[in-house]
Amino acid sequence: MALATILYTVGDGVATITLNRPDKLNAFNDEMTAETMAALQEAGRDKAVRCIVLTGSGRGFSSGQDLAAVAGRGAAFSIAEHLRHGYNRLVLQIVTLEKPVIAAVNGVAAGAGCGIALACDLRIASDRASFVQAFSRVGLIPDSGSTWLLPRLIGYGRAYEMAVMADRVPAGTAHAWGMVNAVVPHDQLPEVTAAWAQRLASGPTLAFGLTKRAMNKALSMTLAEALEYEALLQDVAGASHDNKEGVMAFLEKRPPAFRGE
Repeated sequence: MALATILYTVGDGVATITLNRPDKLNAFNDEMTAETMAALQEAGRDKAVRCIVLTGSGRGFSSGQDLAAVAGRGAAFSIAEHLRHGYNRLVLQIVTLEKPVIAAVNGVAAGAGCGIALACDLRIASDRASFVQAFSRVGLIPDSGSTWLLPRLIGYGRAYEMAVMADRVPAGTAHAWGMVNAVVPHDQLPEVTAAWAQRLASGPTLAFGLTKRAMNKALSMTLAEALEYEALLQDVAGASHDNKEGVMAFLEKRPPAFRGE
C-alpha cells in the first residue's frame, strides 16, 4: 500500500498502524480515514497478523476530525453523510475485526479520536495521555460510537459528564473509571504495548476473535440467548487446531504452540 497519512508495519504476528499527521495532532481527514480502513482490512485478511496495534505519531493519539478539512465544503456538506462514509465504517470495522486490537494511546485522544480508541478491544495509555469528548465545544453531540461505547465502559453519569462538560480526562482518571486497561510511563508505552501484543499474537487467535464476537453480540441479547450463542461458538472453537493443541499441551505439561487456527 502507498500511504501518505499513516504508517503500516507487520512483524512477529503484529500489525502496527500509526496515525501519522503529527503536525495536526493526527487529526483525521478523508485520506487518513480511508488509509486506516485499508490497513485494517489488510491486517484482517493477512493470516500472519494475529494482533493489531493502533497508535499515533508525535504528541497525540488523534485530536479527532480535522475541522479545516471540512470547513470549506459549504452548506451542502452533510455531517451525517460524512459519518456514514467515514467514522461509522471505521468504528464498525474495528469492533467486528476478529483479531485483538490494542490502542496504544500516546497522547490526547479527542473527539472522533477518542471514539476510535474506545472502539479498540484494549487500551494502554501513556501517563501523558488524556481523553476528551470535545464535541459540545462546537455545538455537536458525541459521534464515532462514543454514545454507545462510553456509557458501557464507564456508566451513564460519567459518560454524560464527559460529553457535556468536554473536560480533559487524564490517563489516571480514565484508568480509575475503567476507560483504559493500563497506564504506563510515557517512555515505556512502546515496550509494554509490544509485550501485550506479542502475548496476544502467540495465543489462540480464532478463540480470541470468537470471544470478541460473542461479547459484542451479548450486549443486545438476553441471558438465554447469550448462553445458546456461547454453545454454538464453542463448537467452532472446539473443532480448531488450537483447542486440540491446548488440551494436549495441558496433558503433557508443556506450553501450547498455538497457530491461531
